[in-house]
Amino acid sequence: MSIPGLKVVAPYSAEDARGLMKAAIRDPDPVVFLENELLYGESFPISKEALSKDFVVPIGKALIMRPGADVTLVSFSKMVGFCERAADELAKEGIDAEVINLRSLRPLDRNAIAASIRKTNRVVVVEEGWPQAGVGAEIAAMIMEDVFDHLDAPVERITGVDIPMPYAANLEKLALPTVDDIVRVARRVCYK
Repeated sequence: MSIPGLKVVAPYSAEDARGLMKAAIRDPDPVVFLENELLYGESFPISKEALSKDFVVPIGKALIMRPGADVTLVSFSKMVGFCERAADELAKEGIDAEVINLRSLRPLDRNAIAASIRKTNRVVVVEEGWPQAGVGAEIAAMIMEDVFDHLDAPVERITGVDIPMPYAANLEKLALPTVDDIVRVARRVCYK
């Protein structure tokens, strides 16, 4: 993500994967395509448009998965699904969360993130990666540069724990973000 000249995409859904792969193949520049193998077993609905041979997801354009008014949840890849589940839980408490699926990490859709924050005034960035020099750190810096005056609460980041990734399944589970983590932090930025 930090290398000039590279484009980096990270799909969440089957439509994202299909459309971004086609866009990557057609792009004249090198594109790094990041797949989360834990998504391979998940099923996603497919629209008729996505089945078209002309269907392409534009690189650099985020997707609003769920509109909201109280807090913005920004994520990519597997964590988008966690954010959607957290948004469902938050809705039961009267917190209306907007969920952004970045799809593209470089270029980053700064406009989509900024527009959402101008609406919600609060943001939680969620990723599986480590906290230092991660996607969330870059997004937090971008928010401070672009929409600081619109924030009603500090930018919050949810990341993997700052340790080498454990191999044992039980320890790996403890090292990665959960839906409960997202709900807890979203409540905190909404002062609930």
